[in-house]
Amino acid sequence: MSNQSIYRVIRELSEIQRNTDLSIAVACRDSDVRNVKALIIGPPETPYEFGFFEFTVKFPEEYPEKAPTVTAKTTNAGRCRFNPNIYAGGKVCLSILGTWRGERGEEWSSAQGLESILISIQSLMSPNPYENEPGFENANASEDKKAQAQYVAKIRHETLRISIIQRLEDYLGIHSDGAVDDFPALEESGEPRTEYDVEPTPPPFEPFKDLCKRRFLWYYDSYILSIDQAEKEVKPNQNFAIMPFEGGGNTMPGKFNYPELRRRIQLIHAVLYREMDYWAEEGALQLRKDTTIASQLGRQFQEIVEIYKKNDMVTVDLELVDKNPFVWLLTYFGRPMTNLDGGMFRIKIAISPRFPEEQPRVIFGTRMFHHRVSRNGVLCYFPKRPDELKYHIEAIIDAIEDTEPPYDPRTLVNPEASKLYWGSADDKKLYNRQLRRAVQRSME
Repeated sequence: MSNQSIYRVIRELSEIQRNTDLSIAVACRDSDVRNVKALIIGPPETPYEFGFFEFTVKFPEEYPEKAPTVTAKTTNAGRCRFNPNIYAGGKVCLSILGTWRGERGEEWSSAQGLESILISIQSLMSPNPYENEPGFENANASEDKKAQAQYVAKIRHETLRISIIQRLEDYLGIHSDGAVDDFPALEESGEPRTEYDVEPTPPPFEPFKDLCKRRFLWYYDSYILSIDQAEKEVKPNQNFAIMPFEGGGNTMPGKFNYPELRRRIQLIHAVLYREMDYWAEEGALQLRKDTTIASQLGRQFQEIVEIYKKNDMVTVDLELVDKNPFVWLLTYFGRPMTNLDGGMFRIKIAISPRFPEEQPRVIFGTRMFHHRVSRNGVLCYFPKRPDELKYHIEAIIDAIEDTEPPYDPRTLVNPEASKLYWGSADDKKLYNRQLRRAVQRSME
């Protein structure tokens, strides 16, 4: 691969990583820019909603004159075809990739790039993917509409089961029987204990692990709501319908079992909370050993405390829980003359010993009714610089106080609050009343 091609790929990766698109992520090993991993988060209001779909992208020597090869990896080991254009074997059929014969002008050109490929794949994840199959684009007969609904239903189920639940279970060491691997015992250094006579196996390259964990916590309420709604439409152990275009192993067979999905997804949620407790234990050991990360976090904490002592625009208190620099407690006081006026909200910030590779988890300890705060208190926020905690504190406050947020369903982590906030005028009034009640409760 020429230097020009390598620079082109590096530039494209950097541009995607810098942008604010919440649906696409890319990564590669430093020494291998030709082989890229990509993650597409399923679009809202589709059967793929908030699923985690992974692809590999291999750039040829002739890039960008020649299109890269894209392979779907979220296929349940080759047993699940998530879309008429995304095969169980991993093939992605797109004219832009040269894997499907499209209209004139739809073929690959050097003006296109990785982002346009990922956006094209994301566009396949539509509310009605049945119509992506050639010959079924305008299916309107009653039988076709029934098949469309059946197809959407099984994609929704398998999005939850395969792209979300299986992925998070793998990350967290949760087994099919519900058993959970214990978090590794810690050495006094704060590092996980290993056998002295065994060389530790290098971990697999999982660049989206932390992102998926954080997004799972954001979207947990939406996943539960999806299960609640789907349970009314299908019976446990009801077989998936086979589509007329499925066959030859390129199918999506299976049965509906939403009660089991609910159990598994709730267990994942509980284990992610346990992980935060484990971080605190690791952090306490790091503090005793006076490690670099413990010292850095301590210094950042003191600097941020001084910044907000001098800030007359917002009132917050910051303290360390048990003097542990990996567990911060932020107390936010609502600004006068706003809906938050008089409120006092306690917010826990759990910080990983691997920060910033693992980003903090921000949880409201005080009950809050807000479109950016889940029912379990998880805050959806966006720091300008994820590697500095002062930007996290700034972003937390901005998220709480934002009175004119742009509508983006990817940031709405409380379905009930969001429906009211962006509903009718009467709905908005009800939202404000609920928010004021939360403020009043915070003062009790």
